[in-house]
Amino acid sequence: MPNVDLVRAAFAAYLAQDRAAMERLVADDFVFTSPQDDHIGRAAYFEKCFPTADRLRSQVILDAVAVDDAQVYVRYEYELRTGERHRNVEVMTVRDGRLAETQVYFGGSFPQG
Repeated sequence: MPNVDLVRAAFAAYLAQDRAAMERLVADDFVFTSPQDDHIGRAAYFEKCFPTADRLRSQVILDAVAVDDAQVYVRYEYELRTGERHRNVEVMTVRDGRLAETQVYFGGSFPQG
């Protein structure tokens, strides 16, 4: 599966809260970093981050572009159930057909439109 498709599949699994699908996509030594999570491993990601999709009303990938043979740049926007809207960027690293690392960069809130 091309890396961009794998990343899109991971976003879909997250939104659907399909843990089995996500576990197949994420490497055993997966590392997740965001402004709230400093290089946490796979188990911590599944405990802390994966279950958070229920706070979203919607999420749309705006860009998903292969940067090189391993990294995919993703820019997306989402709306929380509270009505707040945000945009984030993630750089995801794929190794041997599985997600090896995700680096999340939070964007600010933005108005609809």
